[in-house]
Amino acid sequence: MKSLVWFRNDLRVDDNTALREALAGSKKIAAVFYAVPEQWRAHDMAPAKAEFLWRNLECLRIELNKINIPLLVRSVPLFNNIADDLALLTEQLKVAAVYANREYAVDEQRRDTAVQQQLMLRDIAWHTYDDATLLPPGSVRTLQGQPYKVYTPFRRVVLNLLGSGAIKGRATGRKAERWCDSPPLPGYPYESSTVAADLWPAGEAFAAQRLQAFLAEKVDDYKQRRDLPGLAGTSGLSPYLALGVISLRRCVEAALAVAAGNGGELWQSGDTGVGCWLNELIWREFYQHVLAQFPRISKHQPLRSETERVPWRRDAAEFSQWCAGRTGFPLIDAALRQLQQTGWMHNRLRMVTAMFLSKYLLLDWRWGERYFMQQLIDGDLAANNGGWQWSASTGTDAVPYFRLLSPVRQAERFDADAQFCKRFLPELGALPAKIILQPGHPQLLSTGYPPPMVDLKFARSRALAAFSQATSANYREAR
Repeated sequence: MKSLVWFRNDLRVDDNTALREALAGSKKIAAVFYAVPEQWRAHDMAPAKAEFLWRNLECLRIELNKINIPLLVRSVPLFNNIADDLALLTEQLKVAAVYANREYAVDEQRRDTAVQQQLMLRDIAWHTYDDATLLPPGSVRTLQGQPYKVYTPFRRVVLNLLGSGAIKGRATGRKAERWCDSPPLPGYPYESSTVAADLWPAGEAFAAQRLQAFLAEKVDDYKQRRDLPGLAGTSGLSPYLALGVISLRRCVEAALAVAAGNGGELWQSGDTGVGCWLNELIWREFYQHVLAQFPRISKHQPLRSETERVPWRRDAAEFSQWCAGRTGFPLIDAALRQLQQTGWMHNRLRMVTAMFLSKYLLLDWRWGERYFMQQLIDGDLAANNGGWQWSASTGTDAVPYFRLLSPVRQAERFDADAQFCKRFLPELGALPAKIILQPGHPQLLSTGYPPPMVDLKFARSRALAAFSQATSANYREAR
C-alpha cells in the first residue's frame, strides 16, 4: 500500500507522529509540502520565517531521502486551493491514505475539513494526529469541565503528567521501500529577508545540537540570566519549535533527564534553571490549547469580550514611530531594532514593548501583534497572540490592567549597564549607562536620539482611566 505524508509545521523526521504512523502502515511513502504564498501574506508571515522554512525544507528533503521517502513541494496561492490539488496528487500517486499532524487555528481547520471531504469522495483514508502539543488540546480541563484560562492550574496538571513519565518522544521507525528520488526544491516563492541566514542555521540535527548545548552549558543559570537581554541566556530554540524542526516532546524529555541527573523533584517548583525553562515550554503548550479551544483568537478578537470596549487610539504616526524604534526610550527602541535585524526579540522585551504600545500609547494591541508576526522568525499565532493579549490585559491569564511595566524601571533592572541598548543603538555607544537609563537626558538628545514620545505618568493615568471606564471585568485569577 502507498501512503502520503503531508508536512506542515512539523519539518522533521525524528519524533514525527504522522510520519511514524505512515511508516508503520505502509511500505511505500511519499511526502508533500504546500507552499501557499498568498496565504502566508494573509497570515502576515515574516520573510525571515519564510526563508528559514525554505532552508529547513531542504534539510527535511535530505533526511527523508535517507529513509527512501521523496519530498514533493507544490505551490498553490491559498489554503482553499489545496483540497483539489491534493486530491489530484493522490490520484497520480495512487495512494490509499494521507497522514498529517493537526493544526488548530480556524483557517487551518477549515482547510483540513475541505481536504477530508475530497479524500472521502475518493475512498482515501485521512489520518491526523496531535503532534505539536504534549497533550491533545481539550484533554486538560477544570473540575467543571471547562478549558483552562489561567496558566498556573494548567501547569499543575501538565507537571503531574511529566513527573509520571507519561510524555516521551518516539523514534520514527523503519525505512520505507525506495519509490523514487526526491526532486530538488522549486524556486523560493516569497519575499526575501534581510536577516542573515547564519544567525539561524537550519535542520533538525542543528536544533538537537542547540538543545543539548543549552542544557549542558546554560540551563543551570537560566533562572538568573533569562531576563537579561544583554546576555545569551536563553535556548534560542523558538524558531525551531515554531516550525516543528524539533518536537516539544524532545525538549521536555531532555530537560527532564537533566532534572533527574540533578536529583530530587525541585524542578517542579520552577526554582531551578531547568524547572524554570520547563515552565516556559508549558506556556507554549498552554497557548496552543487556548488557540484550539477558543476560535475567536484566530479572528482578531480578544478572549475577554468586555475589553472590546477599550477605546484604543488609532494614531498611525505614533505606531510608525514605535515600529521604527524611535520612541525615545532606549530599551524599547533597542528591542525593536533587535527584532528588525535578527527576526527575534528577547521574551522580557516582548512584554515590555507590547505593554508600551498597548498601555502607554493606548494603541490597539492587534497592530503590534501583526507587526511582530511580520518580523518574527519564530512567529507563531498561539504564542504571539497569547503574549500580546497578556500584555494588553485582554486575554487568558491576563496581567491586571492597572499593572504597567515601566520601560525605565525595566531598563534599570535588566540592562543596568546598557550593554543591550548599546548593541542595537550604536549611536549611543559613547554615552555612560547612567545617561542611557534616563530618557530625555540632554546628552541623549545631543546625539540626535529622539525625546520620549510620551510622558509615562500621563500615559499611565490615561490607560487606567480607559480600562476602568470600559470594563468592569474581574481580573482576579478564577481557579
